[in-house]
Amino acid sequence: MTEKVAALIGAPTDVGAGARGASMGPEALRVAGLARALARQGVQVEDTGNLAGPGNPWQPPLDGYRHLPEVLHWNRTLFDAVTAQLQAGRMPVMLGGDHCLGVGSVGAVARHCSRAGRPLRVFWLDAHTDFNTAHLTPSGNVHGMPVACLCGFGPDELVNLGGAGPALRARDLRMIGIRSVDRQERLFVHEQGLDVYDMRMIDEIGMRAVMQAALADLPENTHIHVSFDVDFLDPSYAPGVGTTVQGGPTWREAQLCMEMLADTGQVASLDIVELNPALDVRNGTAEAAVQMVESLFGKSTLVREKAPKT
Repeated sequence: MTEKVAALIGAPTDVGAGARGASMGPEALRVAGLARALARQGVQVEDTGNLAGPGNPWQPPLDGYRHLPEVLHWNRTLFDAVTAQLQAGRMPVMLGGDHCLGVGSVGAVARHCSRAGRPLRVFWLDAHTDFNTAHLTPSGNVHGMPVACLCGFGPDELVNLGGAGPALRARDLRMIGIRSVDRQERLFVHEQGLDVYDMRMIDEIGMRAVMQAALADLPENTHIHVSFDVDFLDPSYAPGVGTTVQGGPTWREAQLCMEMLADTGQVASLDIVELNPALDVRNGTAEAAVQMVESLFGKSTLVREKAPKT
């Protein structure tokens, strides 16, 4: 069996966020032992270092967007870096940075899969749907807009990043752990028919049933991309994020989500975003994120030959 090669790509920016500090996320993940955790799961790791880009000017919105030139620069740079790793046959693991970077990361994966004729399924693990637009939110923070941009609703520069037209189709997306959605954004999400598994559904039927539904009808040779916003976790485990929302998955629910994704054997790229060490306690949130990622790559609480029958 060919050993997986994961290429770590640091994107140290918080230009899309409403709080400073996510720019320190890549180093916090490295300090927490991400590379060692992946190696324990049989993954060869190549750390490509950090991408370079503009600083955060910390200005108010202009025409509905904060820091759009800077956001565009970071996403173009990330798009090229992720594309290069995919073309080289490596698994890109983007270390954010705020979630505006999902435009470049997911966009690169989507364009790559389209060219290769390979099915794509994106798992958006997040407390938020990130489906805002400049017309729906007064903040202008682009970290609340990446899914909308990927689906064709946003500034032309981001919507057409890497190619003409939207990078992502709603049917290729699964959102898990959602529990904070603006009122107008909620209506927009329903209009577009996004596949959302919110915390109420997890409460009602359990994480196992939710993941079975989200993984149903998964085509062979699907490229699974996981966009892991650390605020997916309940803040009791992950206080070091800029937008904490109470009532997230329990520790075991979150682990099960990762384990069931790992069981597919089809996870081929990953984002880890919104880790904010400035708001953390002794790097505990980074350590929690690393434990979740280790489960995503095959670590399990129980060694068994195969999963139980459903």
